[in-house]
Amino acid sequence: MAQNVFGITGWKNSGKTTLTERLVRELARRGRSVSTVKHAHHDFDIDQQGTDSFRHRAAGAGEVAIVSGRRWALMHELRGEDEPRLEEILARLAPCDLVLVEGYKREPHRKIECRRTGAKDTAALSARDPGIVAVAADHPQPAETLPVFALDDIGAIADFIERTFGFSRA
Repeated sequence: MAQNVFGITGWKNSGKTTLTERLVRELARRGRSVSTVKHAHHDFDIDQQGTDSFRHRAAGAGEVAIVSGRRWALMHELRGEDEPRLEEILARLAPCDLVLVEGYKREPHRKIECRRTGAKDTAALSARDPGIVAVAADHPQPAETLPVFALDDIGAIADFIERTFGFSRA
């Protein structure tokens, strides 16, 4: 992986999306260009039935680009193909300082594990994943050997990520 990639992982309802959103906001405030990749385990659609782009896809287009003066999006229909690997998705992103990846538990990039009392599961992922380099939790982690941050201590977690990639503070 040529880009600086850092993951946010954890069980369902562990706080991954909130942490990702808050880290993007904080790192962007610090002047970093940040992109994100979110892995969805379920069927999802960013398009709405009845729109022109939805009609193009329904008619059989393999890819549909939607472009305006404010943003553009590219939708790719897999139509039986395998889900692309994370590396393939990262290769499509424009250069940036940092890519935050939410999900992708089984990928080898460095990650922080979210642990929240109300999560679907509370088993530590770090015991089986050497890519997990820190933990962010909403409750004490007395037996944890990795660095532990409060789940809402966004500044300290952002500092840790910046140090991980050798970013200097502006």
